[in-house]
Amino acid sequence: MIKTILCAVDINRPDEEKEVLTTASKLAEVEGAQLDVITVVPDFGMSVVGAYFQDHQVEPAKERAIELLKELTKATLGAEQDARVRHVVAVGTVYEEVLRAAELGAADLIVIGAHRPDLKDYLLGPNAARVVRHSDCSVYVVRH
Repeated sequence: MIKTILCAVDINRPDEEKEVLTTASKLAEVEGAQLDVITVVPDFGMSVVGAYFQDHQVEPAKERAIELLKELTKATLGAEQDARVRHVVAVGTVYEEVLRAAELGAADLIVIGAHRPDLKDYLLGPNAARVVRHSDCSVYVVRH
């Protein structure tokens, strides 16, 4: 039995992510499960790029991300369903934060979108592939 579903979305690609969110919502409804929706803000502090950002700039990015995430979920699912969703914004590497949120939230299923792989994805591995490989729970991949 699935009690909690974690849906990972990229708020920078709202049109593509609507299908992922809708799929996760339908699965949650069928299972009577809690739906958690996560988006990840990159952690520039850990890279060379981080030298150009101040710590206080991360908070406004997180605040804007939660606004965009709530707008996406409300527009896609409707206000009534959105009120039951737990919205999560994490800072870091996408696949690591999705896996961490799944563990902390005791997710039984992760729903994540995936695009058609490019050559670079075969060498580096896209986030969806890493989540599938390293997740302790089942992963449902929605192809764009």
